[in-house]
Amino acid sequence: MSTLAKGKSASIGKLFPDLPVYEVIRAPETGTVMVRGRTGGTGASFNLGEMTVTRCAVRLPDGTTGHGYVQGRDGEHATRAAIIDALMQGVDAERVAAEVIAPLEAEFEASRQSRAEKAAATKVDFFTMVRGEDQ
Repeated sequence: MSTLAKGKSASIGKLFPDLPVYEVIRAPETGTVMVRGRTGGTGASFNLGEMTVTRCAVRLPDGTTGHGYVQGRDGEHATRAAIIDALMQGVDAERVAAEVIAPLEAEFEASRQSRAEKAAATKVDFFTMVRGEDQ
């Protein structure tokens, strides 16, 4: 679910263009959730602010239910995520993992690496020169 939520809608659409037959249990709905943070990662938690989220729930013909939650207002993204979630619970799980999940994870990792390289390029190393008067 994390990979589907973080994946780009266009990428998911290209990797998973043909939707199987499904029944909508909960049509895509947009709302907000409270995002919480912690100072330094370990301090007291605090409310950082609200974030827009779209959710959807579907049922496949075999009765498998899938849920999708994505950041933003993209109902199609939430629907595809819910369908893929349902497929990952059945006999198609291995195929969907190889054809959709693995490429999305690779794309996410490449994006993360690119951001890290850009950040590293701006890194400044500060150092102190030892002057002779300290000896």
